[in-house]
Amino acid sequence: MANSLFSIIPGSSEPIYRQLVDQVRRLVAGGQLAPGAALPSVREVAQQLTVNPMTVSKAYGLLELEGVLDRRRGVGMIVADRATSADAVVDAADRAALLRPTLERAAREARELELDPATVLALFTLILKESP
Repeated sequence: MANSLFSIIPGSSEPIYRQLVDQVRRLVAGGQLAPGAALPSVREVAQQLTVNPMTVSKAYGLLELEGVLDRRRGVGMIVADRATSADAVVDAADRAALLRPTLERAAREARELELDPATVLALFTLILKESP
């Protein structure tokens, strides 16, 4: 489950725990992780992504502090109920804000490759239309 849920970019300048936090936020905001859904255990995610369990634990801990996740004895981490989560991301502007860092990195790479905006936008449009 964790393998299809999370992916990391080991060479990224963004720390692995931050990549995991951002991915969970996006999955919750986009509805792929519904309130009450159980997340894979720290050990399972760490093994499947080949990362230190403390890295996954740190990500889960931050998400718990933000109110995105709840810890349940015997179950592990679950997605918090949006009605009780003060920091729940619900509107389109908040979801778009979650995408901004990814687009900023893509824009920086496009500039480094000296690609014109029309080419980049055409490629992005094509990618959006592709099936997941």
